[in-house]
Amino acid sequence: MKFSHLKQIVATMQGYKNINAIYRVNDTTVKIAFDRDDTLYFDMRKGEPYIFTCKEYKRSKIYQAPFDIVLAKQFNRSFIHKIELYNSDKILRIHTSLSSSYKESSAVLQLEFTGKTANAIILESDNTVLEALRHIDAESSYRVVKVGQLLLDPPQPPYTPKEYPLDDVKEFLKEAYLKKEAVALNALKKQKIHYLHKKLSKLQRLFSSLQSKEYLDEMSKVQQEKATLILANIYQIKPYSTKLELYDFDGNLVKIEIPKAFSQVSDMAEYFFKNSKRLKKKANSLHIEKETLQEKITYLKHFIQTVEEMKDLVSLKTLFPAKNRQKKEKKEESIETFWIEGYKILLGKSEKGNIALLSKAKARDIWLHLKDRPSAHVIIVTDKQNVPQNVIEYGAKICVDFSVFEKGNYLVDYTPRREVKIQEGANVLYNKYKTINISKG
Repeated sequence: MKFSHLKQIVATMQGYKNINAIYRVNDTTVKIAFDRDDTLYFDMRKGEPYIFTCKEYKRSKIYQAPFDIVLAKQFNRSFIHKIELYNSDKILRIHTSLSSSYKESSAVLQLEFTGKTANAIILESDNTVLEALRHIDAESSYRVVKVGQLLLDPPQPPYTPKEYPLDDVKEFLKEAYLKKEAVALNALKKQKIHYLHKKLSKLQRLFSSLQSKEYLDEMSKVQQEKATLILANIYQIKPYSTKLELYDFDGNLVKIEIPKAFSQVSDMAEYFFKNSKRLKKKANSLHIEKETLQEKITYLKHFIQTVEEMKDLVSLKTLFPAKNRQKKEKKEESIETFWIEGYKILLGKSEKGNIALLSKAKARDIWLHLKDRPSAHVIIVTDKQNVPQNVIEYGAKICVDFSVFEKGNYLVDYTPRREVKIQEGANVLYNKYKTINISKG
């Protein structure tokens, strides 16, 4: 972000009197809701920090790190005393205070748009660090950012920055978001679609390689005939033989190769009997294997289409939540998990997944399903909390996107899980429900 642009943005911000709400919406972005319902987002990512505004920015989770706790404590519902550029550098300072029945406390939010050293730092009035988005120790930099220590000023820039006048600051902030969003969205889409297509191709190759039931039945019969023929000639066969020449019951010479040497002739027969049973079992369960693979293929096709239709980066990122390395939960292959606003959204990827969702969901969890037509089941885990309407809408959108390919408007019913009565498998009856209209495509 250019110094000239930051200076003009700060000039427009100097009319703000209050901070009504402040919190992180992603790992590096802080949302600040000022008075008059003006909201700005401060993306403090290393290398390319910037300020933007947009209509809506979904947060995938609620942050509760020490930085976030102090941020809320010091600045939620605070009064703004001064907003300034500090040290003739790309450092934005917001001076605030909080009044209570006991005393008035003051703090400074310092947002440093300094390229690779970008940071968000909470300070006391004497420049002592209360918390920071990124802590920096003495081994990494001369300028230590550590709780309880005095924050040194960075050296002033050795040049006079050029001026780049803006026609409209608010439009500039909107365009800044749209430009970066478009680039990042297209890049992430390309990456994720490539990843999903690789998985889809693998499943399709596996599906194509499945042998027919007729072939498996025939191979099972051949293996059984070999076993029967060995038993019929058991006293003529020497132990440890690996190649046999026997006459079948029609007098035809049959050559049998055995993959390993058995000490007992009966074990040779048992080997072919087991092969016969395995092939017969595979033939009888082939339809189940085909159905399972087809469900996985359909699910991935829905997933790819959903990614292709995504219009904003935050929604796309919610489809690919970061793996939690600390919690090693056993993953249910037939259920997909998404997160939005700190709420867990569970999607049944198949009939097996839908059945699993129904059995695992708690009474107050919210169940969603397309109205009057087959669809994936979706569960919003409530943890006995009231779920915001935008989270329900997100769950309904997931239900639509992973159930139908055609664009259009779809009705989605939702109700607490306790209102859903299982009939058979994933077939249910439900009442006392609400309906929401979701547009696809």
